[in-house]
Amino acid sequence: MAAQAKGGFDVKMTPQTWSESSVDHTLARFSLDKQYHGDLEATAQGQMMSSGSGTPGSSAVYVALEKVTGSLHGRKGSFVLYHVGIMRKGVPELTITVAPDSGTDELTGLAGTLKIDRADGKHSYELDYTLVTLQ
Repeated sequence: MAAQAKGGFDVKMTPQTWSESSVDHTLARFSLDKQYHGDLEATAQGQMMSSGSGTPGSSAVYVALEKVTGSLHGRKGSFVLYHVGIMRKGVPELTITVAPDSGTDELTGLAGTLKIDRADGKHSYELDYTLVTLQ
């Protein structure tokens, strides 16, 4: 059965250093700490890597993994989200998906996609999901 969860979230991104080199090679790495509110009441920790020239109007990409732990519509457990973001000459594409078989406890069998929006400095999400419960 398909369902949707909505709410807001807070995110703290902390720049990390590359252990391989201190040379600026247009790559960046961040730790992610999130707090989800609404239908998804959870915390998340993750890592993000990005690449781009920093030139306005140019292209960039990012990938991220985050482990989400809490409750989704009252069902407790955890799951992993993976992000793939591409900016092509100012046109954004973003896909955030629940990693297959990553759901635990009451979230075992979770699948879906998450959309994020940022307006007036605030983040919100919509998680379209299915939850196949095993009997």
